[in-house]
Amino acid sequence: MKKLFIFFSMILYITLSAQSKGKDYSEILKSKNIYEINAFLRDAHPDDPRRSILKPRVMEMMKEYIKNAQPGDQKVKQMQDWLAMLKRRPSTKISFDEMNALIKQKQIAKYQKELQVGQSAVVYTPSNPKNVYIAPAAPSTTSANTKPVAAIPDAEASEFNMLMAENPTEHKNKTVKILNSLFDNDPNAKECIVMIENKSDCNIIVRIEGIGTTKYRLPVPSHGDNSIVVQKGDYLFTSIVCGAQYASQKTIQKPIMVALGSSMRK
Repeated sequence: MKKLFIFFSMILYITLSAQSKGKDYSEILKSKNIYEINAFLRDAHPDDPRRSILKPRVMEMMKEYIKNAQPGDQKVKQMQDWLAMLKRRPSTKISFDEMNALIKQKQIAKYQKELQVGQSAVVYTPSNPKNVYIAPAAPSTTSANTKPVAAIPDAEASEFNMLMAENPTEHKNKTVKILNSLFDNDPNAKECIVMIENKSDCNIIVRIEGIGTTKYRLPVPSHGDNSIVVQKGDYLFTSIVCGAQYASQKTIQKPIMVALGSSMRK
């Protein structure tokens, strides 16, 4: 009777785990995929008996991947981070607050380093006014043929380069202001930090427009990030990301991170 109870308990945990996130993990014990097993460990019920089998397995798979990885493999750092987390906890799942704390610590380290060296640590390729974005071809309304693709010039190239070219005094003042905001946990503060992550293959300028004359411009290099301290309030965020228009209304009352774009690189 006791064995029967344990058996049905295992079936129940497996069913609940699989249904809790709307994913089918019924064949997960056969999986040899690191990402699939890692997702299961994040989603599954804490008492799911398959955890005891799959957690050691995926950790060994991660170690093997790191051992055999080619120099410069960008996935190695991710695997190392996951391994460290799995040694301390049941899965790599982290809370929203933990994610914010990690981002905050990375930003503090970044800007403290910049303050020490007296210049930006950002490595980027300056924009070129001759660069063009190629818009997707649209079907023709008069024939079966498609219209020629449209070449959109980078009209913001000069402005981007100008915004990135801070003098040492401007950069120091900006860095100090950002660090003060990162360390300031006062909910009644009138300002807070906005971080923009640019995942696209193009340099961009994010325009943050508030009430009246309150306006900010933030240059963000391709595959990089940048931060700015703004007054709390309602803002319209706009940008041109590789020729595509972006616009979003946001209420800023606490630090936020906004990710824009995606890469076409393989």
